[in-house]
Amino acid sequence: MKLFVGIDVSSQELEACFMNPDGDKLETLTVKNNLDGASHLRNRIVAMADKHSSSEIHIGLEATSVYSWHPAMYMHEDPALKERKTKVFTLNPKLVSKFREAYPDLDKTDRLDAWVIADRLRFGRLTTTIVMQEQYVALQRLTRMRFHLIHNLTREKQYFLQNLFYKCNAFTTEVESSVFGHALMEMLSEKYSLDDIATMDVADLADYLRDKGRNRFPDPEHVARCIQKAARASYRLSKVVEDSIDLVLGTSIQSIRSIQAQLKDLDRAIERILEGIPSSKCLRSVPGIDRVYAAGILAEIGDIDRFSDQAAVAKYAGLTWRRHQSGPFEAEDTKRIKSGNRFLRYYLVEAANSVKNRDEEFGEYYRKKYKEVPKHQHKRALVLTARKLVRLVDVLLRNGQLYTPRKKVTTTKD
Repeated sequence: MKLFVGIDVSSQELEACFMNPDGDKLETLTVKNNLDGASHLRNRIVAMADKHSSSEIHIGLEATSVYSWHPAMYMHEDPALKERKTKVFTLNPKLVSKFREAYPDLDKTDRLDAWVIADRLRFGRLTTTIVMQEQYVALQRLTRMRFHLIHNLTREKQYFLQNLFYKCNAFTTEVESSVFGHALMEMLSEKYSLDDIATMDVADLADYLRDKGRNRFPDPEHVARCIQKAARASYRLSKVVEDSIDLVLGTSIQSIRSIQAQLKDLDRAIERILEGIPSSKCLRSVPGIDRVYAAGILAEIGDIDRFSDQAAVAKYAGLTWRRHQSGPFEAEDTKRIKSGNRFLRYYLVEAANSVKNRDEEFGEYYRKKYKEVPKHQHKRALVLTARKLVRLVDVLLRNGQLYTPRKKVTTTKD
């Protein structure tokens, strides 16, 4: 028989429920969520499995952020549990919550939650087992931190632009160059007043931009004239407000540069790990999938054998649409499921946006889907293109092959 173990996880405790295939509760116990507690729970699981001559052990934990990761990995890697054909599953809390609705008389307690998880394991049809190998876990920590920093950088730049409007409201309309370039950031951090900039000799300002920009401006004199035009057209601030805005801009510039430096460190670490994962070459062979997208996708998928097929990968990413059918009727306008791994979905959608610009097949598919509806064309077409990309990713990773674009055969008439 199989032994099912549901574990409800909190930061302090692990509440476990043992269940047999008939749904009978065999035992419940509570241990600390630490190494000693997990070891004691492991011993009880082994003893129970041996007592009932269990052919397999299925252990399920509700995915509760960082709290469930350590016990899940511990159970997954333990030699004694491996000998007894143990599979460890992390369950989406929404899945557990929906399953609990089938038992309306149950109260909401940790012990009952463990029972619900064990009962859900008993019903089966769970597509992914636990975790990934260590290299994927390490890569996931780096890519998720990069995801976090990118969003922080975007917010910081938006905040910087808001304060720049106070100091020089005409800047973004008059100056074509990016304000986040090194030279312009240096100029703004120097705390020049608008009058200083407006009265500065154009040649001197151009030399300043040329020097700080490391000769990357194609026409520094033109940029200098645009900056002066913006300075003359902007509202003037009182001294006390201007000093405050200069301080805020300087602080924001330091934050932006700090995040950019951190991103460079992360990118180097990501590249080192990718070099040790052969399947990364498969993904990077696709035009438009660079180091960042390949790392983000691999970090969330891990070993492709965790998934039964490409449909399971798509469902894990949340790139699946619900069917609405009744008799002969089937709705055409259906909604995408709201569950799924948001990090994997993000990297797949971003990769699809890049691939469609570089690969003819994906570009044609995107344009076809774009023309099918009158509104939300880009968003819909891009998500559908990402779903198509899932199939390619699954084939490449499962077969360990490089991408070869399909060649169109053209015929000429005599």
